[in-house]
Amino acid sequence: VRWVADHRKHHRFSDAEGDPHSPWRYGETVPALMKGLWWAHIGWMFDEERTSQEKYAPDLVKDPVIRAISRQFILWTVLSLALPALIGGLVTMSWWGAFTGFFWGSLVRVALLHHVTWSINSICHAVGKRPFKSRDRSGNVWWLAVLSCGESWHNLHHSDPTSARHGVDRGQIDSSARIIRWFEQLGWAYDVRWPSRSRIDSRRSDDGNGSRRKTETAEAA
Repeated sequence: VRWVADHRKHHRFSDAEGDPHSPWRYGETVPALMKGLWWAHIGWMFDEERTSQEKYAPDLVKDPVIRAISRQFILWTVLSLALPALIGGLVTMSWWGAFTGFFWGSLVRVALLHHVTWSINSICHAVGKRPFKSRDRSGNVWWLAVLSCGESWHNLHHSDPTSARHGVDRGQIDSSARIIRWFEQLGWAYDVRWPSRSRIDSRRSDDGNGSRRKTETAEAA
């Protein structure tokens, strides 16, 4: 619930005053941006000011199932850290196997996941191409696409936040959209908003000639 509240507040004030994690928080000079990148990457999570869940996620606060899942966060985190060590130890029948499983399956996995996620907040709001109209500085960073499962096509996400697919142009890898499509086919996801060509083209930025650059839209995940 807290993550959703932070994310909704971020979209409301993206790269402006009130954004919980904008890299432009301290200004546009190089020293200010370096400080801002650190803030957007990890520093903001240690800020004493907390986003109001009642204000930005009232629907989730009122949902008993979501509240129960949110309360169990620590439990599932501990289990996810312990399970790789348990598997490694049982497979090899050794403490070294347990340590190896914990190191790679727990520590490295969590560190990689977090830094990729944090890079969306920092790097993707500081650099990258901006083919779509948005009121912030969100950009597309291609070299993060595979690790972030398509989240680094971040410019479209801020141009069209409800779109289930971020990588809408040819060659843009978006494995998250593929998984959502599978869940939809299995009946686990519904009311999914897939982008249409007209919807995407209406959000494209004007190029230097004042005309819209149209490329093939990936309407199906």
